[in-house]
Amino acid sequence: MSEDYKVKRIKVPRFNEESGFYTTPQRSKIMSKIRGKNTKPELAFRKALYAEGYRYRIDYKKLIGKPDIALPKYKTVIFIDGEYWHGKNWKERKPKVKTNRVFWIAKIERNIQRDKEVNTELTRKGFTVFRFWETEIKKNLDTCLQQTITHLNTVQMSTK
Repeated sequence: MSEDYKVKRIKVPRFNEESGFYTTPQRSKIMSKIRGKNTKPELAFRKALYAEGYRYRIDYKKLIGKPDIALPKYKTVIFIDGEYWHGKNWKERKPKVKTNRVFWIAKIERNIQRDKEVNTELTRKGFTVFRFWETEIKKNLDTCLQQTITHLNTVQMSTK
């Protein structure tokens, strides 16, 4: 992480019984089904981007934050974020968290903080960062895709 990022990191408590957190087998089973990679919105966006003729890397480990889609040739990265995990409308949603509040509030606020750190560092390295919400992709795939392609065309024209 960049040294110029001076914000104090949020500490997320461990999610275990010793810390006072309890989970039922049913809840555990539900949580295990949540995917972090290859979600439907990611697959839809990747398929559309590929159809437009752009080649990319997925979950690119060479860059901080492992972007969902990376186009190194264009110095462009794309993240497709889940609303709950990345805190969409967090001020409205935060009071509605009922169980294990200490853990979940810290967890989501740390995710928001990490997203900002990643954006800052990638921008510092010369990358353009796009972040789309999953529902944005589901409802307006063409708009999100067009926004990305317009940027990629601009980059392509400036390198010729």
